[in-house]
Amino acid sequence: AFAPAADFGSHAAADWQGLLESYRSEYPEAAAELDRRLAVGLPDGWRDALPRFHPGDGPIATRSASGVTLNALKDLIPELAGGSADLTGSNNTLLEGEGDYAAGSPTRHFRFGVREHAMAAAMNGLALSGLFRPYGGTFLCFLDYLKPSLRLAALMELRAIYVFTHDSVFLGEDGPTHQPIEHLAHLRAVPGLVVVRPADANETAAAWALALETPGPCALVLTRQKLPVLEATADGALEGVSRGAYVVSDCAGEPDLILIATGSEVAPTLEAASELEAEGHAVRVVSMPSWEAFAAQSQEYRDEVLPPGVRRRLAVEAAATLGWERWTGTEGDVLGLDRFGASAPYGDLVENLGINAAAIADRARQLLAG
Repeated sequence: AFAPAADFGSHAAADWQGLLESYRSEYPEAAAELDRRLAVGLPDGWRDALPRFHPGDGPIATRSASGVTLNALKDLIPELAGGSADLTGSNNTLLEGEGDYAAGSPTRHFRFGVREHAMAAAMNGLALSGLFRPYGGTFLCFLDYLKPSLRLAALMELRAIYVFTHDSVFLGEDGPTHQPIEHLAHLRAVPGLVVVRPADANETAAAWALALETPGPCALVLTRQKLPVLEATADGALEGVSRGAYVVSDCAGEPDLILIATGSEVAPTLEAASELEAEGHAVRVVSMPSWEAFAAQSQEYRDEVLPPGVRRRLAVEAAATLGWERWTGTEGDVLGLDRFGASAPYGDLVENLGINAAAIADRARQLLAG
């Protein structure tokens, strides 16, 4: 009964192969590009296009640095295609010079509409084709609406890139309905998903590099507010982010305390370290943008960044503290937010929620005195 179907399929496959070979002969450059994409390779020299930022450039939100990076890469990596769930201006996901995708206008920029789940599902389809590296943007708090498609992307090891902006309570007056708390823990619990929360603009460019080289889905977690460009990242971010964690400030000899932070909390953690060092404490500061990338490193490298003998460790992150004991150990501590946020200006939130340099230094002193 199935013989005719098999025979039809065999002839159809042969016809298709013949058409492909004639295409290769007539359009050799396009055929080479097709082969490159299907081989999941990236074009030569793309890393050279990654932007570099300097402290003198002034503060820049990581969502803005993401947009700069995306547009620096778009011409070199033509398979980049995506958009936002109706938050293009906020997510900084626009490909400059590209029109919107529509019938008769096959561009690479999509207006997905207020449909996070549909956006993530469309990204899965694009990734399954093998011809595109899809990305999609929304607020981190709206992760809840697209989770089923993200989970399937992780299950199928699809190369989808999620651009989650407005990553913490520090987004301000939108209040607790839009302020993520549990969402980082939620993302980190998904097997096969690499989560990256960069500390500044250089770490953001490096986060895009990591996302493009990750053989599966990757979530970029980015700020609304502007952050200073850190001294240590101009030369260290590209390798450091690829390894998930690296030292951004160190002491002479073995540290008394290791401060570990992600994203917007790295800068105030560095301030707190300076205060503690002035008091005579030996302090190391580690930026840990990606737990998953760090966990994938050799034990030797992990021990180099977080020496097992240094058990006084304080992790700082403006999010739920769940899971941090993996890196702080049983004798460490975590300064985070196991509560919902509030509607208030950024400065008031920093002061009242206790995620600032003074609060970090105080918690560190408690740990050192213990």
